[in-house]
Amino acid sequence: MTAELSDAQSPAPRAARGLRFRIVATFALGGLILSAVLAGVTYGLANRYLTRQREQSVIRQTYLDARLLRDRLRAPGVEVTSALTSLEVSASSSVVVHRDGEWFGTAVAVGRNSLPQELRRAVLAGDPVHQRIEISGEPYLAVGLPIAEVGTDYFEAFSLDELDRTLGIIRNSLLAAAAATTVGAGLLGVWAGRRVVRPLRQVSAAARDIAGGELSRRLDTGRDPDLAPLTDSFNQMVTALQARIERDARFASDVSHELRSPLTTLTAASDVLQARRDELPERVRQPLDLIVDEIQRFERLVSELLELARGDAAVEGIELEPVRLGELVLHAVATEQGPSFVVEIDPALAETPVLADKRRLDRILINLIENARTHGRGLRRIGLQQHDGLVRFEVDDRGRGIPEGERGRVFERFFRGAAAGQRGSADGTGLGLALVAEHVRVLGGAVWVEDEPEGGGARFVVEFARRLP
Repeated sequence: MTAELSDAQSPAPRAARGLRFRIVATFALGGLILSAVLAGVTYGLANRYLTRQREQSVIRQTYLDARLLRDRLRAPGVEVTSALTSLEVSASSSVVVHRDGEWFGTAVAVGRNSLPQELRRAVLAGDPVHQRIEISGEPYLAVGLPIAEVGTDYFEAFSLDELDRTLGIIRNSLLAAAAATTVGAGLLGVWAGRRVVRPLRQVSAAARDIAGGELSRRLDTGRDPDLAPLTDSFNQMVTALQARIERDARFASDVSHELRSPLTTLTAASDVLQARRDELPERVRQPLDLIVDEIQRFERLVSELLELARGDAAVEGIELEPVRLGELVLHAVATEQGPSFVVEIDPALAETPVLADKRRLDRILINLIENARTHGRGLRRIGLQQHDGLVRFEVDDRGRGIPEGERGRVFERFFRGAAAGQRGSADGTGLGLALVAEHVRVLGGAVWVEDEPEGGGARFVVEFARRLP
């Protein structure tokens, strides 16, 4: 069988954000929004208050200066220029006066043309006006007052540069405070994320241990009342699962044991009939051969079921002993017949013993070789190598490979694929690779199937840690 790959490659999905990231992002975004709103409101209130205070101060000062100028102009023989000279205006303000069609000022930079036409027209019409303007790129507040008693129009422009600097300092301080608040909220989110994710990690670690066969693992109930229902439910689920697995394992073991007696009787009877096969009529010989084959297959099935039942019940542990892996491989292929095959053994592993469970390793190799012979059209190659400090067995067959969708299921019990019966001459029991996976799990290793790079068949790979005696 061959794996069919689509030419059109779907776009890779965007990586999902983790729970901790979402918690941190929520805290940081919440801190940013709240600090931004607070900073905006604070700045708006400060701007409004300081601007209003500055305007009131400027208007009061303008009326005071205008009153002083009026009093001086009432004196007989006083010129406008001398009256302006006697005014004690602040360094941040400039005075412009209109009288008898002429314009006078206290500063060269601020004159008639510095004042907006609308402002001048309104004051000349007899209305007091104040307006924010710009002179040479700097902000000013201009106030205009008509002084009817002396036939004069008085204008005074006050610089707002100090006010703008003050508002700029407030604005920058609020922005810095908002940034610090956002960072602080993010750090708080990191702390909260760790607190929230920690129980989930404990559940994940416990679930991983349980999936690895450690059914006695339970969660600590702790003192958190919010997490108590979760831990209690999880522990109850594991207890029920453990009881179910043990019950199923006992059932399979009991059934297998009960089948032993009738199977032994059938085997003995078939051996007697097989011994006298030549004396039987021709029409009886073929059914007898079929019966003998099925009895043998049935006997193997019962043996494998018993082995799996012992594994499920964790009856047998690991028995470590010094093993020469090279000799183990050669012993496993010693009786293999059929097409020629290649044996590749790493010299570093050929003679150096390692601590391993010899019985389980031998069972793994025999089952993989038999799988290649039964379902893969024969053994092509068996290899023993070192890979990143691990011991690796590779068993290649001559078949057509295993489709991508079935590679994760070939190690399931009784799974023989959609093309069962087409890859070889026999179907088998469907438990050989399940036993391989069980032994590898007990050894703490890994097993998978991939494409054989040269012949196009399947390559079964087993890896486990190398332990020196």
